[in-house]
Amino acid sequence: MTGRTASAPRAAAIVGPFASGKTSLLESLLHATEAIPRRGTVKDGTTVGDTAPEARAHGMSVEVNVASTSYLGETWTFIDCPGSVEFMQETCNALMVADAAVVVCEPDPSRAVMVAPILKFLDEHTIPHLLFINKVDGMASGLRDALEALQAVSERPLVLRELPIREGEHITGYVDLVSERAYRYRPGQPSDLIRLPESLQGEESSARQEMLEHLADLDDHLLEELLEDIAPPTEEVYESLSRDLADDLIVPVFFGSAENENGIRRLLKALRHEVPTPAHTAARLGIKPDGEPLARVFKTVHAQHTGKLSYARIWRGDFAEGSVINGQRLSGLYALPGGSLTKTGRAQTGEVMVLGRMDTLATGDVVGAPDVGMVPWPPAIAPLFSLAIQADRKADEVKLTGALGKLVEEDPSLSIEHNQELGELVVWGQGDIHLQVAIERLHNRFNLDVSSRRPQVPYRETIRKSVSQHGRHKRQSGGHGQFGDVHVDIGPLPRGSGFAFTDKIVGGVIPRQYIPSVEEGVREYLHQGPLGFPVVDVAVTLTNGSYHTVDSSDMAFKTAARIAMTEGMPKCEPALLEPIVQVEVAVPNEFTSKAQRVISGRRGQILGYDAKPGWKGWDVVNAYLPQAEMHDLIIELRSLTMGVGTFSWQFDHLQELAGRMADKIVEEHKSVAT
Repeated sequence: MTGRTASAPRAAAIVGPFASGKTSLLESLLHATEAIPRRGTVKDGTTVGDTAPEARAHGMSVEVNVASTSYLGETWTFIDCPGSVEFMQETCNALMVADAAVVVCEPDPSRAVMVAPILKFLDEHTIPHLLFINKVDGMASGLRDALEALQAVSERPLVLRELPIREGEHITGYVDLVSERAYRYRPGQPSDLIRLPESLQGEESSARQEMLEHLADLDDHLLEELLEDIAPPTEEVYESLSRDLADDLIVPVFFGSAENENGIRRLLKALRHEVPTPAHTAARLGIKPDGEPLARVFKTVHAQHTGKLSYARIWRGDFAEGSVINGQRLSGLYALPGGSLTKTGRAQTGEVMVLGRMDTLATGDVVGAPDVGMVPWPPAIAPLFSLAIQADRKADEVKLTGALGKLVEEDPSLSIEHNQELGELVVWGQGDIHLQVAIERLHNRFNLDVSSRRPQVPYRETIRKSVSQHGRHKRQSGGHGQFGDVHVDIGPLPRGSGFAFTDKIVGGVIPRQYIPSVEEGVREYLHQGPLGFPVVDVAVTLTNGSYHTVDSSDMAFKTAARIAMTEGMPKCEPALLEPIVQVEVAVPNEFTSKAQRVISGRRGQILGYDAKPGWKGWDVVNAYLPQAEMHDLIIELRSLTMGVGTFSWQFDHLQELAGRMADKIVEEHKSVAT
């Protein structure tokens, strides 16, 4: 393409499944654009991305890595996103400010399903995206097999943009299907232009025709040209590709090897010519072109030495250090050349900037006055896994709460629950690694050491039969004594009824002013029944009693009520109740039977399954599952579904649990209590 006007700074998110090679791709892009003098490697721990100690410890990206560079006179910011589904929140946040996404995947057809959740999010938000099939230097099957498998999980048509040139078992170059030029790879350097191999001419012609037919499905003029056997001009093909990509109507497909820098410059050229401008992206997000400076925060970091940092994409206007934003003076403004945090005085539309010490800003916040009609920030991903934690040093308990608050501010898919009933501080997240990383950050950033364990299950207990019980409290110790005397009927209620107290006192045998104290005593007892758990679905009726004109008091009747409950409840055949949740397990339909076996193996009751609305080739299995069986459900589910299976849940009802399992739970609870 010629005569092209330079674009405003653009941003591309690099996304894809775990181990697909995203961090290596970022490294190669930065090296190819001369932002870094040499490529680092993931193996040696020398990459621009994944420098956090938690990333190094786990050998994987655990947060987005942001680096800016320039290519042919244009500024680009690349946002390398974590591949693990446990850190999907970081990926979603980054995608909301990107002009386009590069979806990195492997050529193995069996792993194609791993990109399905990412592609779904992109299409739901009409975010333009390209596919980069990485590691083709080691592919065992043909590229067509990979394309067919990927097309099965993509709602948009995949449009192959280049054809591989093979020498034996190895891919040594490619043919560009638009320009019809052939190139041979030179690792670490620009590819050499070569003659199109005669053996590929027929295949190239067929592949190019297929690409044009995809485009013609969306372009009437191009369709007319094809029907009349007119070769469309190259410029027209590029324009069609760019327009359809910007509208998220097609997914161009490229391939290469990030490790060997094969196909990197071809990808850069495609990004430069075909990715929409920030103005187009802003319009897609409902941001008007005119008005006061406006940006949006997509990442928050509480750094040890620099304090709170807010990563934001500028959609309109310029930002300068010293200006007042959202009621705060901007005291620090940073750019990210080559991934390093560098102080700058001004940032312009399209750039990714970092704001220092803007304490009121949170991820998703608009910097400046938001426009009416702006696309809302997506809600935080619901948590699926939890751990109860406590500070190893009692003096750190207050500090721990504050540190956790900062981590939640950084990652909204984390949440904190103070369970007063069970006396636990529970942290919720997306999986075991997600929470382990959070615990490591508590140590590395805040010098906090914590212990973690499986959270307790909020069991309840109830009764199966009714009894009448007398309770008397009498104490004489000189002067005024204490006297309270009650007769109560204790009986079960239907499941879910809770607690009911009825007063049937007649003739003033208990003065009216003491009856609320009787109820209060009953309620206090119900916090811990004979089995050691809170009591539900019980009715207590006050039927009779007596009092003393001098020694009776509120406290005496409250104590008498507790005595009646303490002596009567064990006679009512106490029964343990366990919480049952309703779960909706979502998996690709090839894994539906496995998901059902997982549920059944966890004492679940399958209610049925159906196709997942809006998800091609996915099912939803509905079931009841004991909450006690939920703790590591997401771990097993992901291990059986290549990481993509998930579920949602909500409390549904309490269900009686009897037998050896109930006895074991009661005994364990009593041993902990003592």
